[in-house]
Formats: sequence, structure tokens, C-alpha cells
Amino acid sequence: MIDTTVDVINKLGLHARASGKLIEVTTKFRSSIQVGKGDKLIDAKNIMALLMLGAGKGTTLRIVVDGPDEEKALDEVLALFAAKFYEAD
Repeated sequence: MIDTTVDVINKLGLHARASGKLIEVTTKFRSSIQVGKGDKLIDAKNIMALLMLGAGKGTTLRIVVDGPDEEKALDEVLALFAAKFYEAD
């Protein structure tokens, strides 16, 4: 199990389009992937849960990944956040 944090740095935060891109990444993996604020974690493969999280720019999110492909899954999730969900500034 890997437990880490990531900062939301894209201009609009984890809005619908960014959440959709995150779903595209997370659903490729067999590992359980959860994100959240503090102890409130949600399934990162569930679009409605991601939208309800309300993670705007500057939010620090906790990411917990557990499973057979956890390292690869975490690498791709963190890369997506670092790339600002491939959105224009």
C-alpha cells in the first residue's frame, strides 16, 4: 500500500473534465485507488465521488493506492496532476 499526497495545481481544480481524465487513468488499473482530504477518502474510479470532493486549486489531496499495480498506478496519477490535467493555463 502506498499513501502519499499531491497538490491540485491546475487553474480550475478537480472539475468535471479533470475528473474525467483522472477516471481514464484510474480505471486502467486493478489496484484500489482512493483520494481525499485527510481521513475522508473516496473511490478515485467513481466520477460522482470525485466531483463531490470539491478539490479546488491549492487543495492538498491524500492518495492511497493498494494492489498489484500500485506503483504504476500512482506514477500515472501523479503525472496527470503534475501536467495540470493537460489543460491550458
